[in-house]
Amino acid sequence: MKLALLGDIGGTNARFALWRAGRLESVRVLAPGDFPGPRQAIEHYLAELGLTPGDIVAACLAVAGPVRGEHFRFTNNRWHFTRSKLARALGLAPADLLLVNDFTAMALGMTRLRPHERLEICPGVAQPDCPAVIIGPGTGLGVGTLLSVGGGRWRSLPGEGGHVDLPIGSPREAQLWQVLFARLGHVRAEDVLCGNGLLQLYRATCELDGREALLASPQEVTAAALAGDTEAVAVLEQFCVWLGRIAGNNVLTLGARGGVYIVGGVVPRFADFFKASGFARAFADKGAMNNFFDGIPVWLVTADYPGLEGAGVALQQAR
Repeated sequence: MKLALLGDIGGTNARFALWRAGRLESVRVLAPGDFPGPRQAIEHYLAELGLTPGDIVAACLAVAGPVRGEHFRFTNNRWHFTRSKLARALGLAPADLLLVNDFTAMALGMTRLRPHERLEICPGVAQPDCPAVIIGPGTGLGVGTLLSVGGGRWRSLPGEGGHVDLPIGSPREAQLWQVLFARLGHVRAEDVLCGNGLLQLYRATCELDGREALLASPQEVTAAALAGDTEAVAVLEQFCVWLGRIAGNNVLTLGARGGVYIVGGVVPRFADFFKASGFARAFADKGAMNNFFDGIPVWLVTADYPGLEGAGVALQQAR
């Protein structure tokens, strides 16, 4: 049977899989820092499976950053490549190497979720003819939109919504924003809503409250919050609230009554905390438009490889 190669490549992980008859096989996770570029990582992956590029008839790479033109540079790692050169190195015609934004793939991956791969955060019923929002803190903050176009086909709208301005919804948030602004200048949503952003938010909170910042990593902040540390709890709570504000803004902009999917590697680490947090309140805290959010479902996605699944859907729809 014909084999295709799938990749889901971000700042921290380069995930690869084979795609055969509409299913993932042989998933491996590599570190981009271990290879000079994607070609070498792909060749290493295939060699581990006893394959060569000649065994692959097509490929779809979901890549973190805007996809346009011949040259691609990753937003959150040092890799860059030229599409036609990479296709030649893999023994493919340029038309057989599909590049999509990583959140385009992530959005398409939502179409293959099984019931046990998502947790309900806000109850509701998705309207299938309306857009859905996919938002995910990870190495950065990804935002995507999913649309049904009929006939079992889907369209994912790429964008860079993680780089919108961080919204202010309370006096406390205004004070935190001032601390962040003094450090960063322009303050983006991604500056707090990602792994390293959680640490940045912790440090800003400590500075605002006149406390020493004793925790040195996002993992330490999360662990301290789950252990009941008062300062860390407040930081993680604020993280959840700001994620709710951003998700709600996207719902209003898109009319996204198709639901909201929270993805990425950060939030599942504190799923119970997240479900009990102020996320849902902040999500619908839109003044005169509060009632718009009635019945819009929100799910936390726990699937292992939704980006790879979505890359497979993208490839399948393109051929």
